[in-house]
Amino acid sequence: MENLQAGSDVLFILLGAIMVLAMHAGFAFLEVGTVRKKNQVNALVKIITDFAISTIAYFFIGYLVAYGIGFTAGAQTLAEKNGYELVKFFFLLTFAAAIPAIISGGIAERARFYPQLMASFFIVGLVYPFFEGMVWNGNHGLQAWINARFGADFHDFAGSVVVHAMGGWIALAAVLLLGPRRGRYTRDGKISAHPPSSIPFLALGAWVLTVGWFGFNVMSAQTIEAVSGLVAINSLMAMVGGILAALVVGRNDPGFVHNGPLAGLVAVCAGSDVMHPLGALATGLVAGGLFVWTFTLTQNRWKIDDVLGVWPLHGLCGAWGGLAAGIFGLEALGGMGGVTFMSQLVGTAIGVAIAFAGGFIVYGVIKSVMGIRLSEEDEFQGADLSIHKISAEPGYDSSGSL
Repeated sequence: MENLQAGSDVLFILLGAIMVLAMHAGFAFLEVGTVRKKNQVNALVKIITDFAISTIAYFFIGYLVAYGIGFTAGAQTLAEKNGYELVKFFFLLTFAAAIPAIISGGIAERARFYPQLMASFFIVGLVYPFFEGMVWNGNHGLQAWINARFGADFHDFAGSVVVHAMGGWIALAAVLLLGPRRGRYTRDGKISAHPPSSIPFLALGAWVLTVGWFGFNVMSAQTIEAVSGLVAINSLMAMVGGILAALVVGRNDPGFVHNGPLAGLVAVCAGSDVMHPLGALATGLVAGGLFVWTFTLTQNRWKIDDVLGVWPLHGLCGAWGGLAAGIFGLEALGGMGGVTFMSQLVGTAIGVAIAFAGGFIVYGVIKSVMGIRLSEEDEFQGADLSIHKISAEPGYDSSGSL
C-alpha cells in the first residue's frame, strides 16, 4: 500500500508538472500574438531557451537555496519513494521558470538575447528561490515572525505572490531600466499604436495558459491525499469573473478579454484552497477590472512600455490575490479561516519589495556591464532578423506572396 500511495503521488504531481510545462507554450503564443511580426520568432526562442536556463539554475542552485535539497546523491537514493522528490523538483521548476516567461512579455521587442538569458539564470537561481524558501519552506524565520506578530502564517497556496507578483515586479524593474520601444511615445506626448500581430495566436496562448492553470492550482496540493475540489471550482469562478470584468471594463477589446481569465487565475492562486466560490468570483471580478484599468494607465498616462502588461497582470493582480486570500479566506466571509488580513498584507509587501529590488540589482548590473538593449538599427529591423537571422514566415514576402 505504501508503494501504491507513493506511486500515486508521483503520478499526480508529474501530471501537474506536465500541465504547467504546457503553460509555457501559452506564454510563448500569448507573446507571439501580442508583439509585431518582426519579433515573433524571438518570442518563441526566448521562452524555450529561458526554460532550459531556468532548469539548470534551479537544479544546481535554486532548489538548494529554497529547500536545502541538492541532487548529488546516487540514483538509487534519488529514486526512493518512486522518485517523488525528483518529480516534486520538476513541478516546482515549472513554477520557477514562469518568472522569466513573465518577464519576457514585458521587455519584448527591444531586449538583447544573451543578457536576458543571463538575467534569467540569476533570477531563477537566487532571487526567486530566496523568497520561495521564506514562504514555502519557512526559511529565515519570516513565517514564524508573521505568525507571532499577526496570528497566522502568510498564506500563498499556489503562488499569487511567490510566483506571479514576483515575476511582475521583477519585470517592472527590467522595463524601467530598458525604457520604451523606440517610436512608442513621440516628443509631443502622443502614443504610436503597436497593435497585436495576431489575435488568434494571442487567444491560443490565453487558452493554453487557462487550461494549464488547473494543474498549476489543483496540483499545488502535491499529494493525492491533499487534493481539493474546492481549489478547482475556485479557480473556475475566478477565471470567469476575470473574463466578465475584462469584457465590460475593456469594452469588448479581444486583447483584454483574453487576458481577463489570466488576471482572475493569477489572483486566486493564493487563496484558492480557503475561499468560498463566491469569494473567488469576487476576486476574479476585481482582478479583471484591475488589469484593464492599470494596463491603460501605465501605457497611456505613465508611459511605461510594458508590452504584454505583465506588471498589471502578474505584479498587481498577484498582489491583489495575496490580499484577497486574507479577505475572502476569513470564516466571516464563508472561507475556511486560518488567515488574517495583516499577515497577507505584510507577506505580500515583503515579496513585492524583494522582487523589485532583486530585479533592479540583476538587470542594473547586467546593463552596466554589457548592456541589455538592442541597438537602434537592430530594434528597427526587428529581433527576428537581427538576432535569429530569420523571419516568422521566411517563404513569404511582406505582401504574403511566395
